[in-house]
Amino acid sequence: MTRFSIGKYKVSSPRIIAYFFLTLLVLIINYPFLWMFFTSLKARQEVFLIPSRLLPEKFMWSNYVEAWSMAPWATYVKNSFIVAVIPIFGQIFFGSLAAYAFTRQFKGSKIIFTLFLGTMMIPGQATLIPNYVIFRTLKWINTYYALVVPFLTGAFAIFLLRQFFLSIPKDYEDAAIIDGCGPFYYLFRILMPLSSAALVTVALLTFNDRWNDYLYSLIMVTRDNMRTVQVGMAVFQGEGGTVWHLLMAASTFITIPVIILFLFVQRRFIDGVMMSGIKG
Repeated sequence: MTRFSIGKYKVSSPRIIAYFFLTLLVLIINYPFLWMFFTSLKARQEVFLIPSRLLPEKFMWSNYVEAWSMAPWATYVKNSFIVAVIPIFGQIFFGSLAAYAFTRQFKGSKIIFTLFLGTMMIPGQATLIPNYVIFRTLKWINTYYALVVPFLTGAFAIFLLRQFFLSIPKDYEDAAIIDGCGPFYYLFRILMPLSSAALVTVALLTFNDRWNDYLYSLIMVTRDNMRTVQVGMAVFQGEGGTVWHLLMAASTFITIPVIILFLFVQRRFIDGVMMSGIKG
């Protein structure tokens, strides 16, 4: 096996090849985002040049100011943060309670859990119209209730947390019971802190799902002051036609919050995904 020295490090040739292909794969996967970002910095006439170039001749940072001023993006971002952040607390709180219950062995627990997981097979589009009828009766259309309440809990969060709870040794619970610890104290003060990686995973997936939701928000919201960023993006594109460099600028600044959040929690997110499937 051939080895190469890079400074004080020695790297084998198979590892160099692996790094090369991984780097190439990363570039391929991220090329659409890079194209979006660099297109957002081009002049309007430069977008349609043939042959097309990735990098602009001149970086037009003013495109972001122009795109931001053409729509009430501050309102859209505020609405999206509300409908993306509040469900995180609901998913963690209610999901932890249900997941802890499903780790207990009681009569019919496996059947109930299987049926519960079966709800994940029902597409959201199938329940969209029933939800709309219910919320219209409750007069929740064009309110945060319609955008938040249905997502305060979910089968996937419960499944993920249950799998992680099962990976924690039962000795912790036995020791807690000996010390006089009740089930709620054990859940909130011992089990959940030990499951921080799973909780971060639930939080990230919930935020990403709600931030990027389009169809549900489009149906439940008709007023401009209640629109989320995804609905606002569709309106922004439709009202003035497709101005590609401004559209890409808007797409970039509504994508940034998800990227920043992932960069902060990526290690805990990966740990949560890996550990949640250890025991079933």
